[in-house]
Amino acid sequence: MEITAAMVRELRERTGLPMMECKKALQEAGGDSDKAIEILRKKGLAQITKRAGKQTSEGRVACHVDPDTGRAALIEMLCETAPVADTEDFQRLTQAVAETAAKLDSSTADDILGQPMPGADASGTIGDFLHDVVNRIRENIKIGRVGVCTGETGYYVHHDSKKGVLVEFSGSCPGDVKSGVCMHIVAMRPPYLKREDVDATAVERERELAKEQVAGKPENIIDKIVTGKLNKWYSEIVLLEQPYVVDDKKSVGQALREAGPELTISRFERFEIGGD
Repeated sequence: MEITAAMVRELRERTGLPMMECKKALQEAGGDSDKAIEILRKKGLAQITKRAGKQTSEGRVACHVDPDTGRAALIEMLCETAPVADTEDFQRLTQAVAETAAKLDSSTADDILGQPMPGADASGTIGDFLHDVVNRIRENIKIGRVGVCTGETGYYVHHDSKKGVLVEFSGSCPGDVKSGVCMHIVAMRPPYLKREDVDATAVERERELAKEQVAGKPENIIDKIVTGKLNKWYSEIVLLEQPYVVDDKKSVGQALREAGPELTISRFERFEIGGD
């Protein structure tokens, strides 16, 4: 069957792939455009395997709250280079993954990839769309970390879409406090929520260091100085004890208690592309 320029052009419009690849696929498929798309998708899978070892240090962070369940998901979508992260295809894929993660009880990458692509005009699964995007862009693209929270949640994604946070509060929280705490976490990067979460070995190491620093001081004040140094250390690494960026005269925990006597944070997720 003769493969005309119009057939090649139509397939290119449907797939976004180069004209020569579309022509080869049509020739292999005997002019059947649907079959040609499947051939191109299989080649896309080969492309994914080929590029799987490439470093993915760029990407985007996105958050979505499901209006039906109230579940919220924070996800990171990874790629090789910054320009790809700004493409329309990559942004659409990122948002689709976030929306789907918020709906699922189990939100692993494999679970998400097997779900239908959201959108009235979409067809196939999220995995199918990812394969199509990889086939067009020729970069390693994958789902990174996924975090899901329920109940009273707040979130913030920085304007560069490189970092974001999702916070689960213990109860009702005023909107200004939610946004303030979320921006605080993005800016201050606390590794722990509360001091009980800090590794005991790290605490003991910090305690011994503090003791070494006050060696020779009178015995009756050593414990007080060591305790003070430990408290200062906790205030640097523990979210609830960090000075609140909105008002550094109080800690994050104090700001929450002022908003509600029993109010605290149950858990949080902070993702940063290229960071911890």
